[in-house]
Amino acid sequence: MRLSDLQNKNIINIEDGKLIGTIIDVLIDKEGLTQSLIVQKSKFFASFLPSSTEVEIKWKQIKKIGEDVILVSMSL
Repeated sequence: MRLSDLQNKNIINIEDGKLIGTIIDVLIDKEGLTQSLIVQKSKFFASFLPSSTEVEIKWKQIKKIGEDVILVSMSL
């Protein structure tokens, strides 16, 4: 799967069903493995975490990558 394929998907938190945002970048380690996704927060989600417009989602927090969305588990 390409980064451009992932960037077209919305990120949804399965803890509350809310839209987190969309992928703007990916962090990759020295071995070439994906460590985390950098997500630009949606305006609604940003109101809960006002400190930044971006959130880092660790690869282990991803529960399912679907056709249209990526489901993640994030406790706030």
